[in-house]
Amino acid sequence: MRPSGAQEMDDHTPRVLFVCLGNICRSPTAHGVFRAKARAAGLEVITDCAGTGNWHIGSAPDRRAQRSAAARGYDLSDLRARQFIPADYERFDLILAMDRTNLRDLEAQRPQGNNIPVRLFRSRIKTDATDIPDPYFNDNFDEVLAMIELCADALVKDLHRKGQP
Repeated sequence: MRPSGAQEMDDHTPRVLFVCLGNICRSPTAHGVFRAKARAAGLEVITDCAGTGNWHIGSAPDRRAQRSAAARGYDLSDLRARQFIPADYERFDLILAMDRTNLRDLEAQRPQGNNIPVRLFRSRIKTDATDIPDPYFNDNFDEVLAMIELCADALVKDLHRKGQP
């Protein structure tokens, strides 16, 4: 995503990938929320999302995630699920996992010698919890969206301050 009128940051546009399990709930929500907040802040960033699993490849985000996001002004309708691949380590500057299981699965696919940061998305905010819970089975999409908004705000602030992931 390159908002019109945004300035380049240190001659390099940051590339951020959000990853969850199936890529239909948390990671597309994080993608949509972050790109909207980055655009509003005048940041030029490239964003994408993926899942560690392959169950939903090509699917739109879960209708409940879309409904929750739309109620707060975020549009996820253009996003489609894809599976994370090791080549993503070469395409992104920062990979943000939604939970510790995703983080472990991502690290297991890390190419030897690659040092791209892979972090928990929720580590951006001060909390004792590390994971963004999966709303798929317990239907807590609004709560998860609120967590993602806080994390996205922190990421935008970090990028403004540092100019890099």
